[in-house]
Amino acid sequence: MFNERMKRLGESRSVIRELFEYGKALAAERGKDKVFDFSIGNPNIPAPEEVNESIVKNLGDPTVHGYTSAQGDEGVRKKLAAYFSQKMGGPLPADRMYLTAGAAAALTATFSALAGAGDEIVVSAPFFPEYAVFSETAGCKLVAVPSDANFEPDIEAIGRALNSRTAAVIVNSPNNPAGNVYSENTVRALCRLVEKRSRETGRRIFIVSDEPYREITYGTEAVSPVKFYDDTVVCYSFSKTLSLAGERIGFAAVSGRAENGDELFAAICGAGRALGYVCAPSVFQRVVADCVGKTADIAVYRHNRDLLYGIVSRLGFECVKPEGAFYLFVKCPIEPDAFFEICKDEGVLVVPSESFGIAGYVRLAYCVDTDTIVRSEPYFERVAQRCKAYRERAEK
Repeated sequence: MFNERMKRLGESRSVIRELFEYGKALAAERGKDKVFDFSIGNPNIPAPEEVNESIVKNLGDPTVHGYTSAQGDEGVRKKLAAYFSQKMGGPLPADRMYLTAGAAAALTATFSALAGAGDEIVVSAPFFPEYAVFSETAGCKLVAVPSDANFEPDIEAIGRALNSRTAAVIVNSPNNPAGNVYSENTVRALCRLVEKRSRETGRRIFIVSDEPYREITYGTEAVSPVKFYDDTVVCYSFSKTLSLAGERIGFAAVSGRAENGDELFAAICGAGRALGYVCAPSVFQRVVADCVGKTADIAVYRHNRDLLYGIVSRLGFECVKPEGAFYLFVKCPIEPDAFFEICKDEGVLVVPSESFGIAGYVRLAYCVDTDTIVRSEPYFERVAQRCKAYRERAEK
């Protein structure tokens, strides 16, 4: 009677969303001051003042709520294309940029344009869980390749995964969930590999660079593969940069050097049409054009990172200190299910790593009020004490 795949997706929300809803219910039961929700990457820093100023200015135009072109307003695309071409070091022409309601729509349309039945999209684990949903929507298969101990892409392992069915390789730096920023050497090596394997397999493999966290870095600037690899599609969102997660505005942009780039862009436009992703919100198209290059106060995230990393490290939890995004990826000190349940029981809400394609870790989002991190310390201490007791019982 119904589309069973869609029914299944509707009945089983992502683990992150489930925890977010659980946290709200737990806060109502115990009190907000006893629940510490590190589950969802929902920016807590106010948007730059320029955002509000732009909204007010644009609301004065009686035409602002009308349709734009399906792929987005031409003037907006020209302004964004000029900025991001310079910022990312590769040509992203306005006539190959498709504005979307967030990076999720950009990624889904891009996957659907690039791949179909029998095709594969390769990604390093850990990875953003919705990549699997977006790939399945395109009718293709997501192939996860384990990364190295520091969550850098394992170039040799990726090379073994690439074949004549491979449509694309996803690059996500800064990474969700690990928070690492790929070095220029790593990005260059990955681009060389994809170029080599494209020649060997006889199929042009694209790189899809998912960059919603590119401005949220702490001393190590993110490097986009569009700088080094012609057949790159950049998917971007202003959700994190401008703290506009609820407004849903981003884009997919095909490199100006891409082979058959006009045809690929036409396919992205077609996918947007088929999926209903046409005419992104017109007010916020104008807002991001007015505010391109601005960011929320990234220093707050750096402070939160240092504070939370200091707490978990002092208590003996293993974690690679992240260089970007706003997540800690912490190794479970005991059996993962038991660790997750202990955290939940203490009101510390973390995301288990299985949904990110790797076992034995949890993700903590530190885009929360700094006071939440400060107040959580004794609760993390109780988690650490209970983990110690768990190990002692297991050793008997």
